[in-house]
Amino acid sequence: MPTVAFHTLGCKVNHYETEAIWQLFKEQNYDRVEFESTADVYVINTCTVTNTGDKKSRQVIRRAVRKNPDAVICVTGCYAQTSPAEIMAIPGVDIVVGTQDRVKMLEYIEQYKTERQPINGVRNIMKNRVYEELDVPAFTDRTRASLKIQEGCNNFCTFCIIPWARGLMRSRDPQEVIRQAQQLVDAGYKEIVLTGIHTGGYGEDMKDYNLARLLTDLEANVKGLKRLRISSIEASQITDEVIEVIDRSNIIVRHLHIPIQSGSDTVLKRMRRKYTMAFFAERLNRLKEVLPGLAVTSDVIVGFPGETEDEFMETYNFIKDHQFSELHVFPYSKRTGTPAARMEDQVDEEVKNERVHRLLTLNDQLAKEYASQFEEEVLEVIPEERYSEKEGYYVGYTDNYLKVILPATEDMVGKIVKVKITKAGYPYSEGQFVRVIDEEVVDEKAAI
Repeated sequence: MPTVAFHTLGCKVNHYETEAIWQLFKEQNYDRVEFESTADVYVINTCTVTNTGDKKSRQVIRRAVRKNPDAVICVTGCYAQTSPAEIMAIPGVDIVVGTQDRVKMLEYIEQYKTERQPINGVRNIMKNRVYEELDVPAFTDRTRASLKIQEGCNNFCTFCIIPWARGLMRSRDPQEVIRQAQQLVDAGYKEIVLTGIHTGGYGEDMKDYNLARLLTDLEANVKGLKRLRISSIEASQITDEVIEVIDRSNIIVRHLHIPIQSGSDTVLKRMRRKYTMAFFAERLNRLKEVLPGLAVTSDVIVGFPGETEDEFMETYNFIKDHQFSELHVFPYSKRTGTPAARMEDQVDEEVKNERVHRLLTLNDQLAKEYASQFEEEVLEVIPEERYSEKEGYYVGYTDNYLKVILPATEDMVGKIVKVKITKAGYPYSEGQFVRVIDEEVVDEKAAI
């Protein structure tokens, strides 16, 4: 049996796509092995969001070549899409496929085996207007299932290379989304995370269909789905209609990841982001009205070109006042090929690091404050994996994205269990097992 090994760099979408590519190999009777072992084919799914992403991708490619010089080395993903020639120039690379035509990878492998000539299968992504269907009936990591619903982005923020790597906005056919969601629930998943490059933009390229309708249709048509999470949504995409759907829903969780990037209108303008802070604040207030206890997590870029101390403090105070529950903080890093990399007034590294540090300290405080509201409450947790530091303990997430350590057993993994939060904290809260929710009980709102 031929063997294949995968290595994925970058975001959740890449991880989803690696699983989809694995399905294609599985159909051709390949066996999947660990990346560190010797394989006949290595597939490296690359990232290009930062210059470091490119560098890491190159290192992993070279590692695969050293592991088995006779193997077929396939490189795919965002870095492959933006810089195919750079990758083809790495000795030992045989096949390069970008962020489309992944279904041709196995054909290319067979072609390579007979012709022994490197193949560059990268085409212009900007011409693509069709969503590439890639199926993932189940995941190697078995607790949380992602479901990719769209591809590409039309925003062209000044710091971001992704539209060039992923192309323009393309939505997946709603019937396909529903079919695959049902397949995942039938495979035993209780929670589905809707994911994409610009997830909240789903439907912008369709007539009379949008994210709000997709959420409604998923809840109405997917039998047995207990939790629906949106991986990320822009403030500008949280329409009144989306808020109404969230308000009515029994399965959409109390957690939204809304990237803010900066809390200063002047910085947002330089970033070419499509909202003001007044608008962002108004959306947050509306959401918190319909979803009491809502966890709002976010991404922040610190030290964007020209960011003054005052602009940074606007960001700091906005995040503090609106009590975000967790932040991913990134110091701005120049991405070659983007407008921001060419801007004057690049912020000094030391200043950036000091600001990052201040925001991380705030994050710690806000995350603890958010978690403390739920001390002594009973919440529903899906245990995901063993907790490495304590025998007989597992780690899982509540619907509002608290990471909880609890005593559990292997057979509870992937199930919904009721847990009393005994000690709120960050990065972990501690919980006490109450009971497994009986599969047969009709949902509680209906039963009352």
